[in-house]
Amino acid sequence: MTSPTELRPHDLHGVRIAILDDYQGVAREVADWSSLEAAGAEVTAFRGHLGHDDAAVAAALEPFQVIVAMRERTPLNAARLELLPNLRLIVSTGRRNASIDLKATSARGIPVCATGYLPSPAAEHTWALIHAATRRLDAELGSGGTGWTHDDGWQTTVGQGLEGRRLGLLGLGNLGEHVARVGLAFGMEVVAWSQNLTDERAAEVGVRRVEKEELFATADILTVHLVLSKRSRGLVGAAELALMKPDALLVNTSRGPIVDQGALVDALAAGTIGGAALDVYDVEPLPADHPLRTAPRTFLTPHIGYVTREQFEVFYRDAVEDIKAWAAGNPVRVMELPAK
Repeated sequence: MTSPTELRPHDLHGVRIAILDDYQGVAREVADWSSLEAAGAEVTAFRGHLGHDDAAVAAALEPFQVIVAMRERTPLNAARLELLPNLRLIVSTGRRNASIDLKATSARGIPVCATGYLPSPAAEHTWALIHAATRRLDAELGSGGTGWTHDDGWQTTVGQGLEGRRLGLLGLGNLGEHVARVGLAFGMEVVAWSQNLTDERAAEVGVRRVEKEELFATADILTVHLVLSKRSRGLVGAAELALMKPDALLVNTSRGPIVDQGALVDALAAGTIGGAALDVYDVEPLPADHPLRTAPRTFLTPHIGYVTREQFEVFYRDAVEDIKAWAAGNPVRVMELPAK
């Protein structure tokens, strides 16, 4: 196999492309892969998750030269990459992927290419979780849920409104801004904090910057919108959770490891916070015996914040474009090692 810089369009002949974690079976529907196949490439979509064992994942992927990863669903760490001698290109949907070892790929000369990303789906899902939790939709939804159509429990809960309550944003980037603007439209008081947030940036969005301690201590609903990094991993720990109001709701649609999940389970069990609405976890898919599954006052979804047809159209359209550009010897949207 020639190096990426030597490739030309005809070199796609015989190249095997793996699309990972196509849970819904839509990757082939939402983008046109036919041009790659016409050039001789073979495209295989894996609907099921390949698991967490490095050797098993590597055994499944060893024949492929190109891997298209769906976000962080299947991490490509150094141990796995070492077992993939045929690998020449990784495409990761989205703009970044903390589960790919860029140092290891760089050492091998394997480009890792990104795709476009729409911030609105995750922001919309944040509000879906907020509404589900504050209006107790787990109990009140009928027909197919666990609510009133199954046990005749007509009106069994009292929900909470949003107007006049304080929304705290941990992070005010693109996603945080989308969430903030909806909160303002609901008549909420919106405050925000992150390590680099300035008063001026907060004012641009129409919110107020506060210190970290005030954010946790005063928010009625606290939502997480940070990129996972060494600095943000475990940022929401036992000390931060202890600051929260006993009826406050924690919402995380960003990345699971930003919140210390052990500390969160303890806080939920002790009743020191009002609840948690989560779309992301330390380990995904969430194991059947994970304590979050049985923790009280939790609202859990299976990392679907970005799962919309519009988002997938962007992801896979750009993935095809990335592969074509790489085959032409000019990779695009290449992820770089983070600055030290």
